[in-house]
Amino acid sequence: MKKTEIIREIPLASAENGVITVATVKEPYGEDSAPVVSVGIWLNKENEEPDWKVHIPVENLDEVIAALQEAKRTL
Repeated sequence: MKKTEIIREIPLASAENGVITVATVKEPYGEDSAPVVSVGIWLNKENEEPDWKVHIPVENLDEVIAALQEAKRTL
């Protein structure tokens, strides 16, 4: 049973009515599938679906967070 919980909604800097959502999804691909963190980009938060979405397996979160921090330092 797919269960999504929104962790945070962040205003999108490049769009007046856009947001970034961070959510956890349990069993995203069916019964017994591993949980993921879902990051959605909404250019307009009134839309039903995000314009972009990525699912990150929990096992990869630490490495992805480290890579994002490294990317931030290089900008």
